Amino acid sequence: MSANLSAIAYLVAAVCFILALKGLSSPTSARNGNLFGIAGMAIAVVTTLAQPSMSGFGLIVIAMVIGGAIGAVIALRIQMTAMPQLVAAFHSLVGMAAVLVAAAALYAPESYGIGAVGAIKTASRIEMSLGVVIGAITFTGSVIAFAKLQALMSGAPVVFPGQHLVNLLVGIVIIAMIVWFVRTESYTAFWLMTALAFAIGIMIIIPIGGADMPVVISMLNSYSGWAAAGIGFTLQNTALIIVGALVGASGAILSYIMCRAMNRSFISVILGGFGAEADASSTGRTDKTVKSGSADDAAFIMSNAESVIVVPGYGMAVAQAQHALRDMADTLKEQGVKVTYAIHPVAGRMPGHMNVLLAEANVPYDEVFELEEINSDFANTDVAFVIGANDVTNPAARDPGSPIAGMPILEVDKARTVLFVKRSLSPGYAGIDNDLFYQDNTMMLFADAKQMVEDVVKSI
Repeated sequence: MSANLSAIAYLVAAVCFILALKGLSSPTSARNGNLFGIAGMAIAVVTTLAQPSMSGFGLIVIAMVIGGAIGAVIALRIQMTAMPQLVAAFHSLVGMAAVLVAAAALYAPESYGIGAVGAIKTASRIEMSLGVVIGAITFTGSVIAFAKLQALMSGAPVVFPGQHLVNLLVGIVIIAMIVWFVRTESYTAFWLMTALAFAIGIMIIIPIGGADMPVVISMLNSYSGWAAAGIGFTLQNTALIIVGALVGASGAILSYIMCRAMNRSFISVILGGFGAEADASSTGRTDKTVKSGSADDAAFIMSNAESVIVVPGYGMAVAQAQHALRDMADTLKEQGVKVTYAIHPVAGRMPGHMNVLLAEANVPYDEVFELEEINSDFANTDVAFVIGANDVTNPAARDPGSPIAGMPILEVDKARTVLFVKRSLSPGYAGIDNDLFYQDNTMMLFADAKQMVEDVVKSI
């Protein structure tokens, strides 16, 4: 394929990637966005394989078959509730790919057209350094995020005295190793900065608690994009540079939006929770009176209501209650009850987690509203039905002394009646008690979310 034709093909692919991002910005256009992304990637892959310098097609086909088979199996078996950890796992693969490509370029620079062994172009050394460091951080950081999300390790922050000072020193040494490598092309410097980057990837994720996981996921998404862009320069691949920059920039913007939604410092999260409270333990207010009810009670209250706002959270995801919830909403609407859904930006374990689950259950898009759109409606709502959402509904966010002070919440406590589906009074990921449990207008429904909703439907 000629250089001009390749440039045009990569440009078309880049346009497809931009349209994919635009499509994915809304649930109503997300499917089209995915199709544009698939088309763009297909064009980019075919164009790359058609380059005159390409060889080893047998190995490439074998790799694609193996990778495609693994991807197909995962796609068919994965539960929607496990999407956050799947995304984290995929980010780790992007990071490791960047590390391996940089290592291959170091040992065989002629194959990449960036010079010869011992005489790699200075610009390429800089690009390789950035790609391998960001890739290594992305890999180990994503592995830790996966382990926390999969409950293979505790979701609580892991902190120790002097942690941020250690991170700072390791960061300074990594910068020194980059300078050493760029100046001398030292293999020692390359592998030292790689090893330290693997270490810092662990260090900046372990102090981040489960409540901040949505930010971590979007942040790692950004890192994977920048790693891909850095290696794109090494490979001299325009499409990889463009798509990496798009993913990196969009992930960074999303991380910033998530931080604002949680009243977190963007810089603090990037640096591994710098300045976060080491212990946000429960306030231990279990001595307060709790009013509990049954599925029959909930059915009676909602059947006689004019409006119900459903607030889904991670508890709904764990119980896989989205389909039962849709059935409940349909049953209520048949009786003339207005039903809408309120989504907090960081409900669940990743950005858009609740939207994806509700879409899977075919909940109409026009019934789903973001926090800013629906928060003012709670004061005029008969029932707020909270299913597994804890921290994002906690009135403690209005208390200046609370660990979640200032975090925007769904103001469900202002509804006339709050029905709160939860297994127990245990705190959420932020580790603090929820005052909403003890309000006079709150009825706790202690049960598995899916079983409770199904029982409510039967009672209605």
